[in-house]
Amino acid sequence: MSPEERNNMVSGLAAVGGVLRRFLQGETSSEGYAEALNTAMRVSEAENSWFTQDNIRLALENWAELLTEEKLTSWLSAYSPAAVPKTVGLILAGNLPLVGFQDVVCTLLSGHRAHIKLSSKDRHLIPLLLKIWREHSKNLPEYEFVEKLNGIDLLIGTGSDNTASYLAYYFSKIPNITRKNRTSVGVITNETTDEEIQHLSHDIFQYFGLGCRNVSRLFLPEGFPLDRIFTNLTQYQHIINHNAYANNYDYNKAIFLLNRDLFWDNNFVMMREENSLFGPLSVINFSYYSTLQEVEQFITEHTHEIQCVVGPADLPNAIPYGTAQKPSLTDYADGVDVMQFLMT
Repeated sequence: MSPEERNNMVSGLAAVGGVLRRFLQGETSSEGYAEALNTAMRVSEAENSWFTQDNIRLALENWAELLTEEKLTSWLSAYSPAAVPKTVGLILAGNLPLVGFQDVVCTLLSGHRAHIKLSSKDRHLIPLLLKIWREHSKNLPEYEFVEKLNGIDLLIGTGSDNTASYLAYYFSKIPNITRKNRTSVGVITNETTDEEIQHLSHDIFQYFGLGCRNVSRLFLPEGFPLDRIFTNLTQYQHIINHNAYANNYDYNKAIFLLNRDLFWDNNFVMMREENSLFGPLSVINFSYYSTLQEVEQFITEHTHEIQCVVGPADLPNAIPYGTAQKPSLTDYADGVDVMQFLMT
């Protein structure tokens, strides 16, 4: 791929960002794409109730912010296109709207062909964005949507721990990235303000907490009052009005009551003192610590299971409260540089 061809692709992808920004600002023309975007949003929600209009818009807003010529050019400056185009198989997740789009973007910008196995939960948004990209870039490499991955040279797959193990075994003869379950943690200190906890609520509840970048485990300093947590989460109390979330909440509460487990409840989310990173939807696990060194040690020991650490600025590798669901172009899933993988 020549520099001119890549520049054309970058311009085309930046044009997609422009379309999204105008659409989100309410410009009904949006170069004729408004109707198609609205339709894709409605159909996506009809097929998958977790993909609410608000959550789809949130995903579109994040991509609209990233897809500018300046940001794309800066990101790609660290990489060269692949010397030999190959066929890359992509198995996309469907827990969040557009969650697999970065893998598609990386593959095509690397100059490779993409065989894309869409999640049955997210079948409309990515094809539409790719259609818009192709209409703005004549040099876009080939891509197709497939049910089975045959004849591929590389694989990037996302799934559960069991699925990832199966993929790693099945595709062991070709270079592959197979992602497993991950989650994120939040760290609160005695200096954490109420406003910062309110920002943290976005990290917990955006997309209903279904993403690997969502915080499902909190670390609290000894003696920290739980009512401060609950009070500053109330901006998300409407979440209980979503039927699927409410079903999870009711089920988990019933299990806790039957087992006589100790938990705290504010009628839309529960907290339990539990060391596990992973917990059921509508439940936040938490534990108390006496020194931040304890927290750092836990994080180090569970690095392979943690996607993000949200916390104070003086905590190593922590990101600010409220930013977990705003990844940059270089925030690769599992910390594996997908672009570098595709180049080599």
